[in-house]
Amino acid sequence: MLHDKNKVFIFDTTLRDGEQVPGCQLDTLEKIKIAKALELLGVDVIEAGFPISSPGDFQSVVELSKAVTNPIICALTRANKGDIDAAAEALKYAKHPRIHTGIGASDMHIKYKFNSTREQILERAVEAVKYAKKFVEDIEFYAEDAGRADNIFLAQMIEAVIAAGATVVNIPDTNGYCLPDEYGKKILFLKENVKNIDNAIISVHCHNDLGLATANSMAGLINGARQVECTINGIGERAGNTSLEEVAMILKTHHHLNLHTNINSKQLTDISTMVSRMMRMPVQPNKAIVGKNAFAHSSGIHQDGFLKHRENYEIINPEDVGLNHADIILTARSGRHALKHHLERLGYEIEKIDLDDTYEKFLVMADELKEISDDDLLSLMSDGDKNSFKNGYKLNLLHVVCGDKESPTAHIKLQHDGKEIDATAIGNGPVDATINAISSIINKPIELKEFSIQAMHGGSNDTSKVNMTVNYLDKIYTGYGYSTDIVKASANAYLDALNKFL
Repeated sequence: MLHDKNKVFIFDTTLRDGEQVPGCQLDTLEKIKIAKALELLGVDVIEAGFPISSPGDFQSVVELSKAVTNPIICALTRANKGDIDAAAEALKYAKHPRIHTGIGASDMHIKYKFNSTREQILERAVEAVKYAKKFVEDIEFYAEDAGRADNIFLAQMIEAVIAAGATVVNIPDTNGYCLPDEYGKKILFLKENVKNIDNAIISVHCHNDLGLATANSMAGLINGARQVECTINGIGERAGNTSLEEVAMILKTHHHLNLHTNINSKQLTDISTMVSRMMRMPVQPNKAIVGKNAFAHSSGIHQDGFLKHRENYEIINPEDVGLNHADIILTARSGRHALKHHLERLGYEIEKIDLDDTYEKFLVMADELKEISDDDLLSLMSDGDKNSFKNGYKLNLLHVVCGDKESPTAHIKLQHDGKEIDATAIGNGPVDATINAISSIINKPIELKEFSIQAMHGGSNDTSKVNMTVNYLDKIYTGYGYSTDIVKASANAYLDALNKFL
């Protein structure tokens, strides 16, 4: 069989093996959306379902065959004519159809699942391949429980089904039993002992019962397999299947293996999110490649090393898997370097900030809140009572009077450069009066461009977040203020904006 010997074919079984997880069932329209995303991702084969199992599965294979153009559409069967007939009928619209048939290969399955003998199983395997070959040219044969099968008998079975017309031979570690070294040797044994092995592609299909699915799949590829069967997010029965994103990025990262796929890795994050949402299966935060913590750094030592040189603590560019950037998570373990990074990202000029003082306040906040968000950091920086700017204006007093029969009046005291300055002003409301009082002290040509108030959580005692955008000498500056008092939050937001340029 002629093909690029360094190309690894990606066989995605999210819509078959992945969908067998309780609670992860999809309707046909959802399957089509995922199949089209898989096509965009660059997978070579989509296992669309098990047609004989239900009318819904049959119809899904039919509709996916119509909807998808480039990938091979594969339908699963057991080694019997009824299953194969159903698969052939379901695949009639597929541009590139494949029937995936097979039977147990381990003595455990032969005796306790099929109540049969090796000779009878071998005969059934060959008959199934020959029968399927009458309908489509591309036939994949799976030797179920190959991980626990006797290697000599397994080699005999594989040789026989290739002779019968199999184009791909699948060597599943059905129960996730094998160790990587053991599984790799099994693939190598087949490469060296099956005479016609070069007439077919060896495929690896590994389960994650012992957490070794990806490691076993890689061992198989290193030893001569050229197709890997996997799922998005590693979903699948029991502990799941080999994770597509892990294999794709291992091959992309380890260039010395000289193996490649057609996967467009920049699509990985989006399709991971899509599958997680549609299948109602959350991705664990520490999941490799697509977990929310996969590119998050919270340790101060790691953050410092990462910010100095990304490769100190990252072997993959977040952009390569569709993320905009790595996350530097601010916690009580974060150092000054990480805090400085976030302040600069939020628009603060570090040379204007008392970083040591700000860091001490940050640690107090982090001990209380555990993890610091942008809003928390903006609140820390914009608190007029605890101003962190070296020469900034600090709010010492705010007293506002307003009512039905009197003009809103604000009396303020600002501290600046060691001096306290006070002012009083009126306005068309308490916020306007406060801004007017501050402006009378600053005495600069400042134009207020935007002003918005947002409740953080809801309720009458909630903290208000105020955003203010001002124009000063044709440059735009944004300030933030937080307080349970809307007028104080507004004063803090205005001062935060002014302190960024004064």
